[in-house]
Amino acid sequence: MPHLIEIAFKGNRKEFFLWESDEIPPRTAAVIVDADRGEDLGRVVAVGPEAETRSAKVPHGLFGAPPTRVVKRLATDEELRRLEEIRASDDEARRKAMERVKANALVMKMTDAEWQWDRKKLTFYFTAEKRVDFRTLVRELASMFRTRIELKQIGVRDEAKRLDGIGRCGRQYCSASWLPELRPVNLGVAKDQRLSLNPSQISGACGRLMCCLRYEHEFYVASRRKYPKELKTIRTSKGEEKVIANDIFRERVTLRGMDGEIRTVPLVELRAEMTEAGDPLSAALEAAANDVGLPRVAHDHGDVEDMVATEGAITEEHPIMPARREQRPTRPVRPPAPPRAEAPAVAPDVAKASDAAPAPAESAAEGERRAQRRRGRRGGRRNRPSGGSSGDGSTNGSSAPSGE
Repeated sequence: MPHLIEIAFKGNRKEFFLWESDEIPPRTAAVIVDADRGEDLGRVVAVGPEAETRSAKVPHGLFGAPPTRVVKRLATDEELRRLEEIRASDDEARRKAMERVKANALVMKMTDAEWQWDRKKLTFYFTAEKRVDFRTLVRELASMFRTRIELKQIGVRDEAKRLDGIGRCGRQYCSASWLPELRPVNLGVAKDQRLSLNPSQISGACGRLMCCLRYEHEFYVASRRKYPKELKTIRTSKGEEKVIANDIFRERVTLRGMDGEIRTVPLVELRAEMTEAGDPLSAALEAAANDVGLPRVAHDHGDVEDMVATEGAITEEHPIMPARREQRPTRPVRPPAPPRAEAPAVAPDVAKASDAAPAPAESAAEGERRAQRRRGRRGGRRNRPSGGSSGDGSTNGSSAPSGE
């Protein structure tokens, strides 16, 4: 009866094959398998029901499709010694390929090289930020190694998985040891867990955010649904208070009242106070605590889904350390000063020339000077030539206009 077997090759590359013999090979046994236009050598990882289960979950699985390649036989000691010689020549092939990459001025990093066991194919793995035209490079490498050349572009996470290593935790990389799928990790995962946003502290050897940040992310998201969203105002038995911080491990909430008093209450007591004060958000928090779907209840300060801390609600209103930010003393607001009484622009005992006629005792020359002064204040042109006559009856182009 044929059996499904998972085989591992160099660089944690794994594939599923069909074992047609009745006797199942032992785990970690070296076998010769059918490869691309030839044969390759790998080691058994999983057999039987375990291999079928993994085939339906891992990214390189068959997902119900029948395997297209078979395992030919168990490897002999001589074939294993030949494999060690081939693996020793992989580094030399990578160095030669790097020289040709520099000679062609290609923006790419040659990560690894892998000879097929029968030396009928040589595969190069590289990383690059953009698309690379390596057609000339492939022709040069084919003439140099006299075999079939294949170039594969991989990501930085796949590069760390292939090269393997020891993480900061002291253990083997999760991507190289057991992690079946390299899921993307964004900065929102670190913000939900209130971690430091320093890239040197939350990044792995590949330069990306560590894969282990996703392990506890669902716990943080599910736990924060039981708490009111931070920096939101709720109604309790002491009136309206603002949520400063949530301690999901001790199940406590830090609040600040309208008078500036800060207090820390257990989550159970807070829900009781909110229910007593008639805050509709308490029903949503109670439902989240009992793993019940959150109802959409209207709230005076916004919708319930906007008040409850949920996944993806990372905005400027949801800072990383709200407690430290809210403990700053607030300045008292000064009352607005009463408006000052405006002084009249013109003294009350002085009348405008347009409102009242000059006094009878006023001379004509004094009235003319006042009219000139008034026109100058309004932006009139003092030295504008006019056809008016001067006081002596002669015509002067630079004289001011008359006061009529």
